[in-house]
Amino acid sequence: MSKRIRKAVIPAAGFGTRFLPQTKAIPKEMLAIVDKPIIQYIVEELVDAGIEEIILVTGYHKRTIEDHFDRPSSDLVENLKMGGEKKRPLLEAVEAISEMANFVYVRQKGPYGNGTPLLNVRHLIGDEPFIYTWSDDFIYAKPSRFKQLIEVYNEFGSSVLASIKATKDEDYDRYGFAGGQMIRDGLIDIEKIIEKPGKASSPSDLANVSGFLFTPDIFEYLDTALGQLQPGNELYYNDALKLMLEDGKKVLAYEIQGGKYYDTGNKLEYMKTVVEFALRHQELGEDFRAWLTEYVRGI
Repeated sequence: MSKRIRKAVIPAAGFGTRFLPQTKAIPKEMLAIVDKPIIQYIVEELVDAGIEEIILVTGYHKRTIEDHFDRPSSDLVENLKMGGEKKRPLLEAVEAISEMANFVYVRQKGPYGNGTPLLNVRHLIGDEPFIYTWSDDFIYAKPSRFKQLIEVYNEFGSSVLASIKATKDEDYDRYGFAGGQMIRDGLIDIEKIIEKPGKASSPSDLANVSGFLFTPDIFEYLDTALGQLQPGNELYYNDALKLMLEDGKKVLAYEIQGGKYYDTGNKLEYMKTVVEFALRHQELGEDFRAWLTEYVRGI
């Protein structure tokens, strides 16, 4: 029997330089999509998939994230209570945030690169499989990408990389791509992973993005990759995955079904995401659509 997936890791130590000066004092993960910070959407998706413990790897400038997932202050609670029934939904919403999961915070240390946060949480993960996901992009799907990844893991018991089909030539210069034997439509038994291969050299049209489910043996391969790291180079999780493949470990790439990818780490894509989510917002959607339609007609 495969072990149940209970834990997730979110690296959130970056400076968000593409959004300066907005991110000088506010972490990029706390930028709002309508009325929720980006990272809350990701946490809610994890909790919905059964995750009980969420480990955030942060830096000294990310205290706002910790505060957001903490219990609301007594001043805020009293203020909302004074608002009576009208403010009750808001009170319930802010009180529920801290109860969603067990939140653990680790300060990042080590070489640059997306493999370092994994080494920082090794002692907290132990011998359990876990989800590793970014804090500024996501794939919107029903069932969620994490539920889909867990379903594939339960079938095969191996690491699984969330993937989307490339639709533009420039996608092949932005993402990593997996190649190998097709198990079934949208599921590849990976033989090689190539970063930003260009369309002509890509081993498939499946780009590995947004979230991954790793088995705990990735840590020993990260140790090996760290030992081979040249001074000044960055440590990537892909370094460990390539060593796993060389060792005959099974790693799968799975195309998230019915999903749409949102990259909120990019200013233009962030604005598109805000507009799309505003249009589907339960309270604001209808009025916002009417305003947007009128505004566009007037341009």
